[in-house]
Amino acid sequence: MSLSGLLPDCIYAIIAFVNIVVDTDVWVAGACGSGHANRVLRLCLEGHFIPLMGAALLAEHEVVLGRESIWRKARLSAAEREALLDVFLSICQWTRIYYAWRPNLGDEADNHLMELAVAGRADYLVTRNVRHLRGGELRFPHISVVTPTQLFKEQA
Repeated sequence: MSLSGLLPDCIYAIIAFVNIVVDTDVWVAGACGSGHANRVLRLCLEGHFIPLMGAALLAEHEVVLGRESIWRKARLSAAEREALLDVFLSICQWTRIYYAWRPNLGDEADNHLMELAVAGRADYLVTRNVRHLRGGELRFPHISVVTPTQLFKEQA
């Protein structure tokens, strides 16, 4: 049987992976059940987005996880939040940053997010504070810095 005989019966699928960096503030809001941030986490867990993770972002997540003042209104217990982070990390694509771009963002602590996005070829950097991440001296036009709400508008 020739290959040409199989073609009419084949189903072709083009799978487009969307790499995203999920800022800690979005992860926290999602873990607290906040609207579109919660939906970002859910769609990552369902495989619609591929979240990128690096050493600096992981350290930031772990620090935030230990701040009880942030979690006062959370529906999840401390153990459930840790379990959620473990599950989230299990689906993240670990990304090493070999070159420090230092885009000189207004908040020095946010530079690692853009570096992770560049290293992982992210399509989106999802944050609830776009103001801090759009003002750098070094620009990366292929990376869209968006809020969770903007992400869903662009993906529609």
